[in-house]
Amino acid sequence: MNKGLEKAVFQFVESSKMALDSLKSNKLRSSLTLLGIAIGLFSIIIVMTAIGAVQNSVEDAFSQLGKNNFYIQKWPAVRMGGPGSWRKYRRRKDITIKQAKRLKEMTKLPLAIGVTKSRGGKVVRFGSNKTNPDVTLSGYNYDQLLVNDIQITEGRNLTKQDIQIGRRVCIIGQDVKNKLFSNIDPIGQTIKADKFVLQVVGVVKKQGAVFGSSQDNFVIIPLTLFTKVYGNRGSVTISVKAPNSKLFQATMDEVIGAMRTIRKVQPGKDNDFEIVTYDELISQFNSLTKYFKIGAGVVAFIALIAAGIGIMNIMLVSVTERTKEIGIRKAIGAQKTIIRSQFIIEATVLSWVGGMIGIVLGVFGGNIVALFLKAKIVLPIDWIVIGFLVTTTVGVLFGFYPAMKASNLDPIEALRYE
Repeated sequence: MNKGLEKAVFQFVESSKMALDSLKSNKLRSSLTLLGIAIGLFSIIIVMTAIGAVQNSVEDAFSQLGKNNFYIQKWPAVRMGGPGSWRKYRRRKDITIKQAKRLKEMTKLPLAIGVTKSRGGKVVRFGSNKTNPDVTLSGYNYDQLLVNDIQITEGRNLTKQDIQIGRRVCIIGQDVKNKLFSNIDPIGQTIKADKFVLQVVGVVKKQGAVFGSSQDNFVIIPLTLFTKVYGNRGSVTISVKAPNSKLFQATMDEVIGAMRTIRKVQPGKDNDFEIVTYDELISQFNSLTKYFKIGAGVVAFIALIAAGIGIMNIMLVSVTERTKEIGIRKAIGAQKTIIRSQFIIEATVLSWVGGMIGIVLGVFGGNIVALFLKAKIVLPIDWIVIGFLVTTTVGVLFGFYPAMKASNLDPIEALRYE
């Protein structure tokens, strides 16, 4: 290590010690100042940590849709606005199974075009056991199994023949299995779900939960059986699987063009159906959280300005209290740059202490919010780094004036100061 670097390290260590001594000797004054820095960093870090945790959970949930898949449905994926804003969606014609079949005939790029209809709030029974009234009963065509990449852990999947003839069979989620078949093998057993008596042929691999809402509470039956009992009323969801990411946009363009033709949408008119993609869902989520981030940023900015003024005040008082010390140091040859850097380092260290308190509390508080929302815990490294840089900037900016004042003191006048 060369002498210049050694000198700089020594100066930094000594200045840091002086800053910490100042904190100890002026506890109340310093605490109030550090509180401002802590609040500023806390307000932004807690929001960003909580949003980051929620976003990870949302992305995990949306990733189950598949990044090469997209969905055609009557309603938008995220519903915003009042009753009036939904009038145009209610006026749309339902998307039908017949349209989905026609779409498959007219397109070449999709690997699979799935169709599903669902009804929620169902009770499933096996003997004396029954589930809560929150099971989703869904009818799938064969391609829907391919689009969703349904993986079976016990038994078998639905077959093309099951779906073609509307066989009274089903595959169930892990929650349904655990509720009804805790001690016996579910395969081959007969369950009752709403108007259906079904034989269980398979159990689907566990999907997990999103925000505490289970993704394993379902029964899947052949779409032909579903429509035989419930009829064709109501809109279906069409799921399209693109060959790969490179052909994703081309596949979507082909499907949109075909759907407009099938539904007789006039040229120049908006689509009368919604296209839902993974990227769109993430974008919509980010739009919803944008205002929380802006609000946290405004609060943080105000708090940091107030805290920076507090740091400047502490450092000006420190310059006044140490006037004679500064005079002695300048009299024995201390340069202006040394005096200036000493006070800037002290201001920065003060800012760091408050900032670290705010960052730690923000990460801790943000993850408490995440746990409350049943989202995954995260450590927002990027925002911790940003917080550290912000506190450094505040220390340097608001410590600069007191440092200049200290370095410009006349040594003779400073030595006379009592």
